[in-house]
Amino acid sequence: MADWIDIRKDDRHVAVERRRAQALKQSAWWKQQLQRGVCHYCNKDVGATKLTMDHVVPVARGGRSTKGNVVPSCEACNKTKKYRTPAELVMEELGL
Repeated sequence: MADWIDIRKDDRHVAVERRRAQALKQSAWWKQQLQRGVCHYCNKDVGATKLTMDHVVPVARGGRSTKGNVVPSCEACNKTKKYRTPAELVMEELGL
């Protein structure tokens, strides 16, 4: 599947959104998301300190650092997802 995904990232967009992500990580909203300690993707309770911020629509693909596009993710799920969207992951699991 990865062979058909054409990623043409905009380095300026990525830099801006990374800064916005850092600011969002300091917000009370994000800290509340982490307190649950549960990965958005696998639903495992890994604890707040083991969670990372994942962009559902990856920044490299035009995603933004907003509350509607970031979720707490365990390191394993975040690494598995990479630059793909959740829909692409499902398609891959189905062999499409």
